[in-house]
Amino acid sequence: MTTIEVFPTAAAWAEAAAARLGETLGAAVLDKGRAVFAGAGGSTPSPIYADLARIDLDWSRVVVTLVDERYVPETSPDSNAALMKRTLLTGPASVARFLPLYAPSVTVDRAAAEASKALAAQGGRLDAVLLGMGEDGHVCSIFPQSPALKTLLTPDLKPAVYGVPAGRDGLAPPQERLSINLPYLAAAGRVVLALTGAKKRAVFEREAQGDPMTHPIAALIAAKTPLEVLWTEAV
Repeated sequence: MTTIEVFPTAAAWAEAAAARLGETLGAAVLDKGRAVFAGAGGSTPSPIYADLARIDLDWSRVVVTLVDERYVPETSPDSNAALMKRTLLTGPASVARFLPLYAPSVTVDRAAAEASKALAAQGGRLDAVLLGMGEDGHVCSIFPQSPALKTLLTPDLKPAVYGVPAGRDGLAPPQERLSINLPYLAAAGRVVLALTGAKKRAVFEREAQGDPMTHPIAALIAAKTPLEVLWTEAV
């Protein structure tokens, strides 16, 4: 079972997550002259991004992207890109280069192909990743029971971005999305999974025992992803 690190307050949890991500990005900049960071959307990461944005590193050498995105432009309230720009790409971090997953292409699959090409041009590897997890156990836009699940969780494909169709008959997601696949996560330098609340912890512990072919959390563990789980009971 992957160790769950417990933090007494939301502030300590956010600070610890930001410090680890910043440390890894700084080390990559020193080692390679550049670094690539991929982050999750949603409300949970916002305090982590606020702390990360204040970390002293050469942000001009950092490329920032997303682990997943809704297939909507930045003008939409559902846009993860807009969230990232409001919360992380501020202050010292505003000079980082942002690489979006969304593009106004003919189809979500075409947009995914364009994002794959753009990420590959940055070296095809993520130095640091911040993940969240839904109450259904999804990470990125890798949803249980999604038609794209098998492809996204196949460990021996090359790192890539895929289009995720909207769910049918009430299944998630409610709209088309773009998502990086498991190989991108497994090959990353550091992956921080940030969880809050008793319910999310219970979901993680349950999903970690699942089938790696159908449970994203179990797949992360089976692929030996450099995963660090940070949890606080505070919500």
